[in-house]
Amino acid sequence: MQLKRSKFEINLNPIQRGGILTKEAREALIEFADGYSVCDFCPGRLDLIEKPDIKKFVHEELPEFLGCDLARTTNGAREAMFAVMNSLKVAEKNKSQIVLADGNAHYSSYIAAERAGLDIEIVENSGYPEYKIDVENFEEKIDLNKPVLVLLTYPDGNYGNFPNVKKLSKICKNKGIPLLLNCAYSMGRLEIKLNKLGVDFLIGSGHKSMAASGPIGVLGFNKEWEKIILRKSRYFPNKEIEMLGCSSRGPSIITLIASFPIVRERIKYWNKEVEKARYFSGEMEKLGLKQLGEKPHNHDLMFFEAKPIYEISKKHKKRGYFLYHELKKRGIGGIKPGLTKNFKISTYQLTKEEIDRVVKAFGEIVK
Repeated sequence: MQLKRSKFEINLNPIQRGGILTKEAREALIEFADGYSVCDFCPGRLDLIEKPDIKKFVHEELPEFLGCDLARTTNGAREAMFAVMNSLKVAEKNKSQIVLADGNAHYSSYIAAERAGLDIEIVENSGYPEYKIDVENFEEKIDLNKPVLVLLTYPDGNYGNFPNVKKLSKICKNKGIPLLLNCAYSMGRLEIKLNKLGVDFLIGSGHKSMAASGPIGVLGFNKEWEKIILRKSRYFPNKEIEMLGCSSRGPSIITLIASFPIVRERIKYWNKEVEKARYFSGEMEKLGLKQLGEKPHNHDLMFFEAKPIYEISKKHKKRGYFLYHELKKRGIGGIKPGLTKNFKISTYQLTKEEIDRVVKAFGEIVK
């Protein structure tokens, strides 16, 4: 079996741009690649290991970074969402069976709720072309459904829209409903602080936005939720049930820690990333493509409606696959083979020269 992947000089894939490993993480990945090598000095729980110093990272550095009291790493953002949902269901003792989520929520939000035995109710987006979430629409649905949890995606993974989380936080606090913020595409790209945003739970993705190999998720919350989220096993009293004893073992946690100093520094330059994304969007629209979602755009993830390219694909011998091959010839990847009518692109951490190279490539293809 051949285990090789296609590599490109420029990768536009939104799932991967924020997860590109740092030099330090690549070195650590090799060092700790063997099985459970992080567990050589385990005192009985992974987050308490001091060699390597996972304990300091999880119990000191992550909470400070997230502006909260407590943090844990999980095997992915969806596992972190499930841990919160399942814990609240247990604590509620069947009083509520509903999670209220925004209409741009990732499919894994639905799956996490379903796995926890909860139903999902949706606050719809505004539809084409912006697909915005008006958080004021949550209030009526909260009164109607009495949810166990409200979930907001910040930003969503389709259009890169940022809903007004602070306004929703006030609504949820007035209603006495906890608010979970899914920051899979923001934590590690820009400053995300629980205490500043006023939410109850922060969810992040190390492999999407924090330069970790993953899969690995991040969960942050305050002490008021500690007994519910971190309840202990009656059979193994030091083990946390929702973490299944130990979580995110091996290279995932090691690469997250190794990249953390650079991630902590790079969030300071988020405004420059937004400027580059807006520039790119403007140049693409000059070619006849249309960026959907919020304008002016506030995230590096962009969704384009590409009618000129789609029209070419109808007549091209490679049909919808022509765009992938034309970009590949120019050293550019990240758009799935077969997509021409619309697609997502991220410019995160690309240089101005690289962005201009991508724009030039699309210009040549359209002409």
